[in-house]
Amino acid sequence: MTPPDILTHNRVIFTHFDSYSAALLFPRWGTTLLWPAALPEQAEQMRSPAVVTPEFSGQAVKQAVIEHCGFNPDELARVNEFNHWAQTGSGPVRIHLLRFTTRDAPKAAMQALGGDFKPISLLRASAMSELLLLREVFNLIVGAGVP
Repeated sequence: MTPPDILTHNRVIFTHFDSYSAALLFPRWGTTLLWPAALPEQAEQMRSPAVVTPEFSGQAVKQAVIEHCGFNPDELARVNEFNHWAQTGSGPVRIHLLRFTTRDAPKAAMQALGGDFKPISLLRASAMSELLLLREVFNLIVGAGVP
């Protein structure tokens, strides 16, 4: 699958965690916290399938994001412990968590994509389903200390 194709069946939550200040930031694009687009309104949470096919591979999605966005692969890590899926009218969509490992959040790079980094406290106007995902990210990174 080519990067644009793979991104139709996957979504990404980007985050940056500054362990020094304990600041956890997420970009928002308009009203969505998912990139490259929000899930359809009728999407429902689903269990992970027994077999994950290549078009849903975390590494393939990370590579597609790097190619599409021009990110440095050494500055972006996939958080494997985050595993969420949604059922849509066009089939399953996997939601991935990619964490920037840079000292500072790459605000300019995200702005070039139309996104704006914000702390979770300033994202309350977002869709509840997306905020619940961010809450899980918060618990995973801050609570469990995932690097």
